[in-house]
Amino acid sequence: MIDNLQVVRKQFPSLKRKVSGRPLIFMDGPGGTQVPDRVINAISNYYRRSNANAHGAFVTTKETDKKLDEMRSHLSIMLGAESPSCISIGQNMTTLNYALARAFSRALQPGDEVLITQLDHEANRGPWLTLRNHGIVVREVKLLTSGVLDYNDFAAKLNERTRLVAMGLSSNALGTINDFSLIRKLSHQVGAQLLLDAVHYAPHFKIDVQKIGCDYLLCSAYKFYGPHIGVLYTKRGLLDRLPTDRLRTADQFAPHSIETGTLNHAALAGVTAAIEFIASLGAGNNLSSRLMSAYQKIAAHEFALAQTLYERLSDLPGLKMIGQDFSSKMRTPTVSFTLQGYNPRQVCEHLANNNICAWDGHFYALRAMECLGLAEAGGVTRLGISVYNTEEEVDKVTDVVKSLV
Repeated sequence: MIDNLQVVRKQFPSLKRKVSGRPLIFMDGPGGTQVPDRVINAISNYYRRSNANAHGAFVTTKETDKKLDEMRSHLSIMLGAESPSCISIGQNMTTLNYALARAFSRALQPGDEVLITQLDHEANRGPWLTLRNHGIVVREVKLLTSGVLDYNDFAAKLNERTRLVAMGLSSNALGTINDFSLIRKLSHQVGAQLLLDAVHYAPHFKIDVQKIGCDYLLCSAYKFYGPHIGVLYTKRGLLDRLPTDRLRTADQFAPHSIETGTLNHAALAGVTAAIEFIASLGAGNNLSSRLMSAYQKIAAHEFALAQTLYERLSDLPGLKMIGQDFSSKMRTPTVSFTLQGYNPRQVCEHLANNNICAWDGHFYALRAMECLGLAEAGGVTRLGISVYNTEEEVDKVTDVVKSLV
């Protein structure tokens, strides 16, 4: 569990905010976490001291180069990458994935196939669906009513023409963690590359891309206590062979060949600080070991709170949980539900009136909501546990939802 949670909470200035004399409770982490002081300071200090473009001869530009190198190094350790050169940066995950899809549209041939799923965020569906305009077959894996992918359907739709499997490590709408070891095994049996969306997974669990065996992995720093920056891991050598959009003045090799224009250097300093914040929660003699230790504590803390929240809400009449229960460890600390007599927006408005921040809707996992028959009714109410949440906050949220019943 997290050591001295109150000390951790004091690092987040937003947690000190009060509205109408009462503190805010942030259960909106799946849409973006709050940010600790060290991230805010890293961003502002960059502008105070080192604001310059990269690759010049003078002192501030050299400091920018150092910030970029530190950021790639930290991210490569966080994700278990082979090298910092495997880490590319973009405006956000969606923009990076569209850039990848455009490159694949030039590399693949008509009749080649890409496999996506009904569970995924549109950021890992929409870019690949555009390949149909180039004669590429895009199939989708069915979603079961339990909120779990149909792995028999997955296996049946893989074939010798499948070139890429694009799917999530976990669902941002339902909390489902996919069986990515099975997915990797089946994908590699037919020679398909594997691209994983880790946006919802990265705040909660340690990632090791080499152990997972994926070829590409995307995540977003604003989901793990950092600024709005998209991150792409590419297995060594793959990016160099992709025909990405790029100016002739840009480097034609990884990690730069997919990075268009000038990067947000101040935000990248914040990414490094966000990773250092996570590592500060763990123990060890290097960044990798501290991150591993920290994620074990984060996972235990968040799972316990989410399980408590799930069980207390499940007892309320008229409330229906969507997705797996917490008897399975194959889920993130994300709790989604519907409440009889109220649409999800009305539930969230009631929560907001009690200073509880929560999301309603489909969260861009629109296909999943359509398949579960929830889209027309407004989707679901989603509560997410982050590292700074407390048992007292879970109690308050439970009482507020209960007051609607």
